[in-house]
Amino acid sequence: MSHGSEDPGHGNSVAAWTSVTIILVAFSIGTLFFFLENVAMVWASVVLLGLGAVSGLVLKKMGYGVGGKHSKSH
Repeated sequence: MSHGSEDPGHGNSVAAWTSVTIILVAFSIGTLFFFLENVAMVWASVVLLGLGAVSGLVLKKMGYGVGGKHSKSH
């Protein structure tokens, strides 16, 4: 059985944590307002969810992703 010593650190970065946090907040808000039947806020949470995904990509491009110039693993 092989045990790899190289851990790629998937998702352990500022970009990943920021993106996941924004997406979780958007999902939680969307669920709450879906329950409260507030359609406008549900769609606003969908927009926030998209912004969370985009923020992760932007931060990765800025060097805050795994192996980036601003990450600890660099």
